[in-house]
This record gives sequence, structure tokens and C-alpha cells, in this order.
Amino acid sequence: MGLEVNLKEDAVSDLDAHRLSVLKFGSSVLDREDDYLNVALEVYRHVREGEKVVAVVSALAGQTDALLDQAGRVGGDAASESLVARLVRVGELQSAALLALALGKVGVRAVTLDPHEIGLVAQGSPLDSDLFALDASAVLDKFRSCDVAVVPGFIADHAAHGVVTLGRGGTDLTAVFLAAKLGADRVRLIKDVDGVYADDPASNPDAQRYSELTYAEAEEASKGLIQVKAIHEAAADDVLIEVAALGSSEATRIGNFAARKAEAARNQRLRVALLGCGAVGAGVLAYFKSRPDLFDVGPVLVRQPDQHDEEAQFTDDLSQALAVRPDLLVEAVGGADFPADAMRQALLHGAQVVTANKAAVAKHWDSLHACAVRGGGALRFSAAVGGGAPVIESVRRLGGSVVAVEGVMNGTCNYLLSKLGEGWNFDDALAEAQALGFAEADPSTDVDGHDAADKLAILAREAFGVALSPERLPKQSLRDLPPAAARDALGRGEVLKQVGRCRLLPDGSIEADVRIVSLPADHPLAGARDEENRFLVTDSDGKVHQVFGKGAGRWPTATAVFADVIDAQCALLRRGPQRHPQSVPLKMPA
Repeated sequence: MGLEVNLKEDAVSDLDAHRLSVLKFGSSVLDREDDYLNVALEVYRHVREGEKVVAVVSALAGQTDALLDQAGRVGGDAASESLVARLVRVGELQSAALLALALGKVGVRAVTLDPHEIGLVAQGSPLDSDLFALDASAVLDKFRSCDVAVVPGFIADHAAHGVVTLGRGGTDLTAVFLAAKLGADRVRLIKDVDGVYADDPASNPDAQRYSELTYAEAEEASKGLIQVKAIHEAAADDVLIEVAALGSSEATRIGNFAARKAEAARNQRLRVALLGCGAVGAGVLAYFKSRPDLFDVGPVLVRQPDQHDEEAQFTDDLSQALAVRPDLLVEAVGGADFPADAMRQALLHGAQVVTANKAAVAKHWDSLHACAVRGGGALRFSAAVGGGAPVIESVRRLGGSVVAVEGVMNGTCNYLLSKLGEGWNFDDALAEAQALGFAEADPSTDVDGHDAADKLAILAREAFGVALSPERLPKQSLRDLPPAAARDALGRGEVLKQVGRCRLLPDGSIEADVRIVSLPADHPLAGARDEENRFLVTDSDGKVHQVFGKGAGRWPTATAVFADVIDAQCALLRRGPQRHPQSVPLKMPA
């Protein structure tokens, strides 16, 4: 089975094969620096659904006002509006760069695009201009090598003034204008409320939310929630607007349909059991702590509770962790059998279960899914393969049309092969990887291909509905490579990669293995470095769908886990009250 790749013009690396969405994040959701991580999670949720995203951001809350005040203090009443606009832009540019950094931290490929780079031009007064031009190709071309383009809102270029601002709420206008000119699927304005209400929900807890509004009705009902210029722009270009909150599946849709009020939303804090608080578990716990309005986390299951002094409760007794009768169980322990026992128990009692544990899912696939069906729960494991590279979602979107999946899916091997190519011997490269945290004390799971085999077994289930035993898959170990193999490959203009591959054969059987292969330097899989994962998914039409992202590390994996958590939360709130698991006397294995 070769790795020849024929990337057609309409492959997923091109924008034509994706939906394009514009997401706007204003100062109501960017209140402090820590909020950039939550915004990055929201963006990631759209990326993993197969969307390319333009993220339009405001400055942090209060920063624009502080800059305007500073301009007044220094420049006085006669301060030049053009110079004031130049000062105010600092907050917008800073915010865009910070969001791009946060996206990189969670494993999403992102770039920032300043107004002059994309021909975003306005006309009018320096502090209240209107947009009228955009170089759409300058934006769309970026999506050939990234998933998210971050654009500062509220500012634009101007022929006479150089830099101008777009008036209060101008980030809304930028988002709508970009959606119109780029032909986006929609523009979603992320606010601190989950839609447009008939009354102010802060003063009237019984206020009803609209599910749909016309543009004219939205202008009247939103009462300053959405910039009026943005609504007019949307109406002129027939742009669908959604008004929503972070992490919410609910939204008010604004377009060419009559007003309709939504059913009352169920606001319920979910009881959570978190098993494990290592690198990934600690990241997930941080996300839970950032949303105390949504989640009530019980004692966290760990091996040594006395070594954790964070602001959380810890236990080594599974029965105590489950005593909260969780709606949601998040498994981040590691291993295969003990975590599977805990997950089965929760699933049988109707809980939603989220895990990144590829070994447990691969080994106990049938029993875990059977327990989910029997108990009415659900098993979610998007982070088990690819971490922040959403390959499972990509396979699911293609339905039954997948004919092959191949990928570089192990960061430890990536690192070791890079070092071997530099002339290091295997033992020294491994010691360095262990010192840097890229390799475990016992590296056999990664080095000998077992980790990739577990992931490949899960992908085969998703793509073909076929059970492959990870233990029986052919695997090639890095230990078996000739000492000079990686360096010789570089001399030929190639690179060595550990590649997991499975494909559907003409007779209906499945071929799968984990091999060390030599790839041309320009091959789509060849550029994966360190913890980056890269996958190629081929459909029955011969189209090759590329999926890239960080496959390991605290934040990429925790973000993928928490995206599943948000999906589970939405499912639970739609479903209503459930039965809950009873506690059992199980403890963490030593």
C-alpha cells in the first residue's frame, strides 16, 4: 500500500470544500486575558465541524475607552481624530495577535490579517467610518495553509486618513461586511447573552428569547446589542446573522423570516466527575473552572490526592468521585481496563462520557458502545485520535464514502526521527525526548507502533465499521531502523515518518499497518513536526481531505476533550433529567 497522493483542485486543502463562517468576539466576551483560551475553544468547535473561520475581534474590555481617555489627556480637546484613530487601533491589533497565539496553543493553524493586508477600506470620518472595499482573494488565499484568519474589528484603512475606526460596535460591522464579501455561510456574533430577547434578561429573568427575527425587527428588538450599521449591511447583502453566547447551541437567527420566540431554555449546572488530573486532566479542569455557571465538578480522581493542592477536591476512591451522581464523566486516567470499567458504569446509568483514551476505546469498543445504548448515555472520544487534529469528525462527515485513511499520528516518533536525521543515535535521541517530555519513561507504546495501532483501529471502526485488533496489526518499530536510515533519506531529499494506514480493498476487506516510510519532502505528511499530526482521508471520488493539527500536549488535547464536553452538555440539556450512576467501591490502580 503506497503513499501516492493526488491532491485534486477540490481537495479539502482548498476553501471550496469547506464552509466559511465569520465569528465575532467583542469586549463583552473578551473581558480579561484568560478569556482568549475560551474564545479559542469556541473557534476550535467550528473548525472541527469542517469550517474555515474568520474570527473578528475587539480589544479587551475597557481598553478602547482607556486609549480614548489617554488621547484626550495628552492631545486635549483639539486632538486630531486621525491620530486618535491611530492610537485606538493598538488595542485591536493586540487583541487579534493574542487570539492567534491562543489558537496556536490549542493546536489550531491561525494567521492574523491587518486591514492593510486585505484591502479593508472605509470612507467617512476618522472615528465613525463605513466600510466599502475588501480584497477577498487576500483573505481566501490564506485558507490554503491555515484554518482560521483573525481580523481586528473596529478599524480599517482610509485613503485620506490612513487609519479610521468604525464607530461604537464597529466590530459587528466588520464581521457582517466580511461575511458578505467572502460569501460566508453565516456570521455569528458571540455576545454575553445567547440571543436577542424581548426584554432585558438582566432585569427580567422571565424575558423571552427570539429564535428568529427580520432585520427590521432585530434593529428594534436588539436595542444596541447589535450595531445598527451592521444590521443595515446584513439586510442589504442578505447575510444571515446569528447572535449567540460562548459554548451555546442556542442562537437568534436574523434574516428574511418573521419573528418567532424560542422555547424557554433549560439552565442547569451539570454534575461532573473528572477522572485524572495529569497534563490533559489538568487542562480540562482549568476549562471547567472557567465555566462555574455550567459545571459543578465533584472530587477529582487521582492516584495521590495529597500531592494536589489546587482549589479543588481530590480522591483516590472512584465511588467518591461518582458519588456526585454525574451527568457527565470525563476520563483522563490512561490505561485501558480500569478506565473502561469506570466508563461502562457511567454509561449504563445514562451519563455522557468523554475520553481521549485511545487504548481503552480501541480495546473495549464493543462493550462501551453497548453500555451507551443500553443506558441511554453517549460515548464521545474525538480527542482519542489526532488530539487537536479533528480527523474523526472529518471521517464522520464523509459518511460511508471513505476508502482510505493514512496519517502521521505520533509526536514521539516525529521527534525521534528528526533527531536521527540529524545524526543522533537512537538511545541519545530517546533520552533527549524523555528529558523534554516528548517520550514516556517506557517509550515502547510510541516507538513500537502500539499507540498508532490503537488510533488506526478506531479510525477503521469510524471509516469502515470494521473491528481491527490493534495487537494483530503489522507494526514496524523505530528500534529496527538501520542507524543511518533517517540521514540517508534526507540525503535523497526525503524524510522518514511513522505512518499508520488503512484502506478498503476491492474485495471489501481492510488492509492496515503501521510502517516507517520514506516520503518526498513535498508530500503532505512529510512536514509534520514534533507533536503535530497530519492525516489524509481519501473518499470514493478520489478526493484527498487533509486534516492537520497538534496531536498531543495539554492544551490541544484538553481543548478537543472540552469540545466534546460542550457537545455533551448541549445533548443533556436537550434531553432533560436522567438517571445517574450509583457509587461503587473501586479505587485507582497503584
